[in-house]
Amino acid sequence: MGLLTQILGGLAGNALRGRDGQRTGGGMSPVLMALLPVVLNMLSQRSRQGGGAASDVGGIGDLIGQLTQKGYGRQAGSWVATGANEALPPQAIDEVFGHDQLRHIAQQAGLGEDEARSGLSELLPDVVDHFTPEGNLPEGDQLSASVDDYLRRLT
Repeated sequence: MGLLTQILGGLAGNALRGRDGQRTGGGMSPVLMALLPVVLNMLSQRSRQGGGAASDVGGIGDLIGQLTQKGYGRQAGSWVATGANEALPPQAIDEVFGHDQLRHIAQQAGLGEDEARSGLSELLPDVVDHFTPEGNLPEGDQLSASVDDYLRRLT
């Protein structure tokens, strides 16, 4: 079972539970489903910017670095570590991505900026958590390969 299967299974399981932990029925929310391929593509693109095998975890590493730089290192660290994921407030998305990139993400997902902001704050903790099993970043090109495989299946 690859990382992609793990993340999709985990995210779908989380989406089936309401805020009170009870199963709500249905699947992942339409907002999260619209954002998932955009987030995965974003991580894949970031991981290719530096070139070489060591940069394949750069997407997550760069994201964690940006979150830390903006004062959200504790939350980001909880996503990588084992244990509960700390929530990311929606306003953090503006601070980390900036208005232009948030608008671009929203357009790619076919969402309004408020929906994208809220969805990203909910989705990013689970995406990072699932791509860092047992508190470890994926090795080699595993992240890029999993993301690329999923993106090919979407098109």
